Amino acid sequence: MQDEVILKAKNLIANTYKRFPIVVTRGEGCWLWDLNGRRYLDFICGIAVCNLGHTNRNVVNGIIAQLEKLTHASNLFYNETQVKAAEILIQNSFGNKVFFCNSGAEANEAAIKLARRYSYKKYGMGRFYILTMENSFHGRTIATLSATGQKKFKEGFEPMLDGFIHVPFNSKEAIEAKIKDGVCAVLVELIQGEGGINVADYEYVKFLREITEANDVILIIDEVQTGLGRTGKLFAYENYGIEPDVITLAKALGNGFPCGAIVGKDKYMEAFDVGSHASTFGGNPLASSAILATLNTIFDEGLLPRAQKMGEYIYQGLMKLKEKFSVVKDIRGMGLMWGIEVKGDGEEMVHDFFEEGILINCTRGNVLRILPPLIVKEEEVDLFFETAERVFGKYESRIGEIK
Repeated sequence: MQDEVILKAKNLIANTYKRFPIVVTRGEGCWLWDLNGRRYLDFICGIAVCNLGHTNRNVVNGIIAQLEKLTHASNLFYNETQVKAAEILIQNSFGNKVFFCNSGAEANEAAIKLARRYSYKKYGMGRFYILTMENSFHGRTIATLSATGQKKFKEGFEPMLDGFIHVPFNSKEAIEAKIKDGVCAVLVELIQGEGGINVADYEYVKFLREITEANDVILIIDEVQTGLGRTGKLFAYENYGIEPDVITLAKALGNGFPCGAIVGKDKYMEAFDVGSHASTFGGNPLASSAILATLNTIFDEGLLPRAQKMGEYIYQGLMKLKEKFSVVKDIRGMGLMWGIEVKGDGEEMVHDFFEEGILINCTRGNVLRILPPLIVKEEEVDLFFETAERVFGKYESRIGEIK
């Protein structure tokens, strides 16, 4: 049955994803089941989406309750659930206003447009460049792809849009050299997820805040992957003691229900006036109910301190692996977002974990990315480490063959 479904999928669905050879049918907590009934420990977490785990009852019940009342009426009208979702985001961030959309790419598009519009309304034409980082990833639309600092995602889609300047990540000198009259914003991930789990230096982030303020350049932090507790704080910027001007959110915002948002300061958000930007489904009642349930669960169940505690537990275990196995080159990350840089083919190792019933993935060719839910238990982390011992042990035995 599973093979039949996979064959149909290959015939009927665009071949844009490299998929694991299973059909997932249900999930609960940190676990997924395939069509044959096999259980897998999910340390991909829907690619940092299901931060509360699969089928969290609070989110499910919130969506069902809203579904029975109203699914959609459009943004031609106000809806109370959207107001509540905006209120909880603003109460727990630096921002004053929210714009709702459907995805991370759409959130980054909105932030790009906001930065350009703010600059246009204040300074006129010509001040539209946005500094972004090498190895960054901001989405798959043409604008967000143009902002992305990785060539592999752009191949075959050129020409990219003008208006983006890519500079080395964690380089103060590069930012200082490129900030000029034509720049309206800096767009940065504090942990580059698709770029290999590269973490921004503390002093670098402080510098970004200072230089953007000095030049009236908007500091946009892409929190699509790092937001909603992933780093042990509600938002990654909180780890650096700064306030950005705008953040972009999606992925875990609705714990699996598609939604996105930008949160920003009044000074900048006022550049969006009536008719300047829109999103048909953005912040509709169903999406807003998912956002509200997700955030309330994070706070009510104390998942931020739990993520910090489990993050430290994972870090200690990862460092032991690094000490024991020379195939492990580096450990990078924060909270519950970690990269294990390995010698050799990371995809091959991902397959070995999969065969053992553990789901992880690989970025940049040799960085194993682990993204467990905020609800992960020590015994589940221990199971991952027991598997890692076997997988890395297999490669350690032939380390001389690995380039």
